[in-house]
Amino acid sequence: MSPPPAPAPLLIACALGIEHLALRAGDRSGAGGPVTVVRTGMGPRAAERSVTRVLADPALSDAAVLATGFCAGLAPGMHPGDLVVAEETRDPRSSVSCVGTDRLVKELVRLLPGRTVHTGPLTGSDHVVRGQERSDLLATGAIAVDMESAATLLSAVRSGVRPVAAVRVVVDAPEHELVRIGTVRGGISAFRVLRSVLPAFFEWHRSLLLPRR
Repeated sequence: MSPPPAPAPLLIACALGIEHLALRAGDRSGAGGPVTVVRTGMGPRAAERSVTRVLADPALSDAAVLATGFCAGLAPGMHPGDLVVAEETRDPRSSVSCVGTDRLVKELVRLLPGRTVHTGPLTGSDHVVRGQERSDLLATGAIAVDMESAATLLSAVRSGVRPVAAVRVVVDAPEHELVRIGTVRGGISAFRVLRSVLPAFFEWHRSLLLPRR
């Protein structure tokens, strides 16, 4: 009788040191397989280089990839600490559909009762978005923007067939821009939320490993 196949690994990608610190401080119990957390560096080019390099490792050839970290909310009424589960990521080159978004939403709502979870397109930028540009991106249908998720997921699917997803925590929103008073409080709120999300990621990953009926 042959041994059961090894569980597929999970790669979690973030850009900033503060995001990496939050994830390192999170609860890592309950993972459904090997988990690698990589800090890519800021911006789409850094994300693309880092994810492509990491996925070249044969041990991660079939890894599921989840992009996470902070983002800017685009829709009025968003607040620091809100969660964004991407239905797809977009940038000028392409769009990538995310897998298992319903499961992620369900687990995040269960894990963080009282936190608002938004779903919709997550768009990419190569710079911090301000003012009118925020409104212009909202008009495209996107609900949030960051600099790495789109590049991360596009690099992931170009490296092989695999499930991908993106979950971001709002740190900057139309009525709560980073340049305003209250930024520190919003940043602390977003950090605490990001520190708490790993169990939801593991449940998402575990659901991918279940046999399909």
